[in-house]
Amino acid sequence: MKRLMITGGAGFIGSNFARHLLQRYPDLFVLVYDKLTYAGNLDNLRDLGDAFAGRYEFVRGDICTAAAVEETIRTYQLDTVVNFAAETHVDRSIMDPDSFIRTDVYGTYVLLEASRKLAVERFHQISTDEVYGDVPVGASRETDPVAPRSPYAASKAGADLMVQAYHVTYGLPVTITRGTNNIGPYQYPEKVVPLFVTNAMDDEPLPLYGDGLQVRDYQYVLDHCEAVDLVLRQGTPGRIYNVGTGTEMRNLDMTHLILELLGKPSTLIRRVPDREGHDRRYSVDVSQIRALGWEPEHSCAQAIELTVRWYVDNEWWWRKIKTGEYKEYYCQQYGWRLAQGSAT
Repeated sequence: MKRLMITGGAGFIGSNFARHLLQRYPDLFVLVYDKLTYAGNLDNLRDLGDAFAGRYEFVRGDICTAAAVEETIRTYQLDTVVNFAAETHVDRSIMDPDSFIRTDVYGTYVLLEASRKLAVERFHQISTDEVYGDVPVGASRETDPVAPRSPYAASKAGADLMVQAYHVTYGLPVTITRGTNNIGPYQYPEKVVPLFVTNAMDDEPLPLYGDGLQVRDYQYVLDHCEAVDLVLRQGTPGRIYNVGTGTEMRNLDMTHLILELLGKPSTLIRRVPDREGHDRRYSVDVSQIRALGWEPEHSCAQAIELTVRWYVDNEWWWRKIKTGEYKEYYCQQYGWRLAQGSAT
């Protein structure tokens, strides 16, 4: 693998992964392919052009446009496709499921078909632990059936099944990673951790869903990037690998930790009506990725601390985002909830 296509590479995890590869492998060529939707941001990549001249290229394009995808792979002689491109926010999927089906399912099909036609060496799909659905006890293994409970999770599960089908039917060399909740630099502030951090910095209320006792595994994005890199190089084609810290944290505890790190009062917390169909708990068994030699460097608490520090140090990045379209979405999603909410 010498010439990689990273779809959705102007987004949160994709941009961190592109930077990770370029910094680690001096003989690697990386092409970022991104539609630049609201969550795609060229600021996430602004240092790469100068730092890695000749080894980095950006192409604006939609993974749902087959001709453009095939032309890009052929023109740049790409041998590997890593698909980060997706609509990702559960709340938005409840409001507008159509775009999730189109991008996450049909877009993945387009990429698979192009990869099959042009005989790429490896196709890697970035998935999520949410495909397993609510996990009241125990931890999800890669062999467990998918049981998605939101339009977002269903779209990602559908994409995973298509990826596996292309391996079985056509022999396409594929791998899949199912990551837990990533946090870290460049995450669009609709997601709960950067939302709460930036709201708290401005002394605005933190809309905590329900009782806040939902359980998540918050992992640092660079740990996830290390895992994807390892699976690309050592993973067995056709296999799925769960990626996470293997530990858990309640959303209420995450919220208090953010406030503590920022020196803000707990009175900023507002309990608001819960999300529709909100999964109570996610937990994944990470023994299979650990068998390849991977271990996360950061705990959930350390990941949150590093994330808080980054948003404090990079107001230039997020302040201009929290205007316009973001404000409209925020008012639609949280306005009525905050009006009905109560202090903890």
